[in-house]
Amino acid sequence: MRDKAFHMTMLFDFYGDLLTDRQKEFFDLYYNEDLSLAEIAENAGITRQGVRDVLVRSEAILTEMEEKTGIVARFLEMQKLSAEIDNAASEILMINEERYESTDLMRLAQEIRDCASKLKE
Repeated sequence: MRDKAFHMTMLFDFYGDLLTDRQKEFFDLYYNEDLSLAEIAENAGITRQGVRDVLVRSEAILTEMEEKTGIVARFLEMQKLSAEIDNAASEILMINEERYESTDLMRLAQEIRDCASKLKE
């Protein structure tokens, strides 16, 4: 469930504006506020099944958009690659400090780390 919740909240962050206000509200209450279907239904004055229907439709809209665009998948891959770049630059800095003490190498490695940090933003 936790992986699904993470995935759905990522989709919501990227594509949430495609949902109606009611879909956004129910989605937020369910995934971000961790309210149960029954609690949302009680607050909204509808049935539990009504809430579930809204959530299922919302999830379908978000999932369909991701299938068409792949933006979230590319974003997650970019985050992963950015971390790998940062780790490699850190290793270069460490090796440089231990063996070479080259200011040029240190400057370039720091430049790489700065670029990787910008990618994470």
